[in-house]
Amino acid sequence: MTDDRTYNLRRIILEFDQLIKRINELSRKSKETGLSEDEKAEQTALRNEYRALVVGNLSAQLDTMKIKYPDGTVKDVKKSK
Repeated sequence: MTDDRTYNLRRIILEFDQLIKRINELSRKSKETGLSEDEKAEQTALRNEYRALVVGNLSAQLDTMKIKYPDGTVKDVKKSK
């Protein structure tokens, strides 16, 4: 089971790195020569995907966090509604 999790984590990290690499390529090209309409659409989609991944990761981390108060009580971090 651990090998599967390690493989999946490595695959996710690789995909994330490739996503960032492509975002950076498009950003450089935008500054140097400009982007076509298709590239602008791709850049927007990639940036939205990146934001969704970051927000999802942060949400997952917050879901597992607990706050310990000075009086010793411990409460789960809850999603705001």
